[in-house]
Amino acid sequence: MRVVADLHIHSKYARATSLHSDLKGLSEWAKKKGIHIQATGDFTHPKWMKELKENLKPNGKGLFLYNNQHFILSVEVSLIFENLEEKGRLVKTHVVILSPSLSLAEQINDELSKHGNLAIDGRPTLKLSGAELIEIVKGISKDNEIFAAHVWTPWFSLFGSKFG
Repeated sequence: MRVVADLHIHSKYARATSLHSDLKGLSEWAKKKGIHIQATGDFTHPKWMKELKENLKPNGKGLFLYNNQHFILSVEVSLIFENLEEKGRLVKTHVVILSPSLSLAEQINDELSKHGNLAIDGRPTLKLSGAELIEIVKGISKDNEIFAAHVWTPWFSLFGSKFG
């Protein structure tokens, strides 16, 4: 069976996004585009998390339903840390986190809030290395997933000039 999933998106709480990037808009456009599983984006943002908790219905195996559309909890975070090989050089990279439950996402938020202000943007900037983020997120649950948000963009991607 073929499944089309969009695992990297932002809500209306991220900078430079549409106010229509709410659950209604995301679900309607996902259906029009043939997307079976749509990421929620931005679950670290307190206002968005509140909306997700109020509106998403668990559908088993880490998926949720809204408006007859499947969703998976996601967030992109911006990491900033010192490059261990080049002391004093700051490194920035963007990473996506997926979580299978609202309670696990809330635990992630509790831990990440110690490393940056989650209410400022849907894509929070955290003072953490990739290794530290993995330790936190996987330490909460092995069922959480982490992957590079961008590979080819020129700045903060896996192969970008600001990545360490």
